[in-house]
Amino acid sequence: MSGGHGHVDSSNKKIALLVAVLAALLAISEMGGKSSQTNALSSHIDASNTWTFFQAKTIRQTIMRTAAEEAEATFKDGPQDLPPALKVQIDRWKQTAQRYETEPETNEGRRELMARAKAKEQQRNTSLAAYHMFEYASAAFQLAIVLAGAAALTSVIWLTFLSLGLGAVGVAFTGLAFLAPTLIHL
Repeated sequence: MSGGHGHVDSSNKKIALLVAVLAALLAISEMGGKSSQTNALSSHIDASNTWTFFQAKTIRQTIMRTAAEEAEATFKDGPQDLPPALKVQIDRWKQTAQRYETEPETNEGRRELMARAKAKEQQRNTSLAAYHMFEYASAAFQLAIVLAGAAALTSVIWLTFLSLGLGAVGVAFTGLAFLAPTLIHL
């Protein structure tokens, strides 16, 4: 206050405006961070479930192949030929094992499941990178708000500039989080 007339010093008004802007940017950064964290967890669960399905297909495929190989081996060197019904069953087991390898029509073959799981892992990694960028941005905004408050109380001008600089760092991290979260790794 200046002169005791209830007027606020104009530099304090500017600092108050700076704090308001920094707080709004902090809220955006925190919201983005929470959203990225939720997306990362969801993608991680999806990837884990897909890899589990992949493992189940692998086990089923191995069982089918083993059953076919065992049946063929039983009659390979024996005096009897392979019974026709067993030959048909062995062919079905082999076809089923091959179908488990790739099923483009259902997108549930091992190849397709592997591709889906890897895509979910990539989504998870990108979301985690964004989350970390948002966290750095939030820290920069919080420090900038503290320094702006200190500048208003002490009238030390370099604290205001330091606050502006940290605010710019926060904006840069927020921009990276939204646009290119994997550009840099810290």
